[in-house]
Amino acid sequence: MIEETAAGDARAGPQAAHGQAQERAREVGRLMMADDRASRHLGIELLEIGPGRAKMSLAIRPELTNGHGICHGGYIFLLSDTAFAFACNSHNQRTVASGCTIEFLAPAHDGDVLTAEAVEQHRVGRQGVYDVRVNDQRGKLIALFRGKSATIKGQFFEETEQ
Repeated sequence: MIEETAAGDARAGPQAAHGQAQERAREVGRLMMADDRASRHLGIELLEIGPGRAKMSLAIRPELTNGHGICHGGYIFLLSDTAFAFACNSHNQRTVASGCTIEFLAPAHDGDVLTAEAVEQHRVGRQGVYDVRVNDQRGKLIALFRGKSATIKGQFFEETEQ
């Protein structure tokens, strides 16, 4: 089956479906970022998004450090949780966290740029499992996060069947 895409090129069915899923994820990311005041306030940036995945960054500033002179773990958690949220909502089904864990493996410091990459590991029915790796700008692993998601009612934008 050949489908005409928004760009006007013809693609085979699976390629068109992937393209539609990618565009859906991008639109969800755009809408979520517009409404996410906390992430915007902290300077979290959405670098990449696709079906079941998201990559986000946060530059560590002095006001994000704790009494030990390292990045407060709560900000690393927030970055991880945000990447998780964007990945699990990328299918245009509103989804919330039902549980999560984080392992802090190395400190981050003022001036570091942290990147959190969330990847869907499993999604069936209303449940999903996502892993997030947080690295600094040198590629050093800072934290590992695992989030469990639950789909709730609603979409970010209405989709029509074609």
